[in-house]
This record gives sequence, structure tokens and C-alpha cells, in this order.
Amino acid sequence: MQIVRTILWVLLLVGILAFSFGNWDRQIDVRIWPGIVWDTRVPALVIVSFLLGLLPMWLYHRGVRWRQSRRISALEMATQKMAAPKLEDSAPTRPEPVRKDPPAEPANPVDPEPTTKP
Repeated sequence: MQIVRTILWVLLLVGILAFSFGNWDRQIDVRIWPGIVWDTRVPALVIVSFLLGLLPMWLYHRGVRWRQSRRISALEMATQKMAAPKLEDSAPTRPEPVRKDPPAEPANPVDPEPTTKP
């Protein structure tokens, strides 16, 4: 993609240079305001007009790219926070004490000593 962009800029530069060499001998008067006249050559007028038209669109493009990159990074951060394991948000609690119950006796269906009441 970079090569295509480079080729386009080189073609634009060659076109501007060819236009400049072909029209350099013509001088024109540009009336900016009443009483203000700018004597210039045609190629200078074309180049300045091109740059005045390109600059606002380039600034707009850079602003959109900056805003989009900020939005993308914010979404990536939110996604990482959602994917990360959650830690407890509440205050830390004390662990439950471990109870040591006496070992269970095996179940014996027959009583070893029968009890008799007098």
C-alpha cells in the first residue's frame, strides 16, 4: 500500500512540474481585495491553491484518525478489564477457622454391651 501512495505522490509532483515548466512565462494579476493586487506566475497560484485546499482535509483526516485510535485503545482497555479475573471488590474478610472434629466412629449396628435397667 505504501508503494501505491508513493507512486501517486510522484505522479502528482511530475504533473505539477510539467505544468510549471509549460506555464512559467505567464504572469497574472490576482486581485485579493480592492487596492491589493498580487502579481504572480500561474504555477505559484496553482500550487498555493492546491495546498490551501489540501491542508484543511489533511487536518480533518488526522483528527479523525487520532479520535479513532483513542476510541480503539479505550475499547481494548475495557475488553482487557472484562477478560481479567475479578478480584473481590468488598473489604477483605477473615478466613473461617478450620474446625477439627473428632474422627467419626465406624457404624456398628450391634451394641457391644446391652444395657439393662433394674
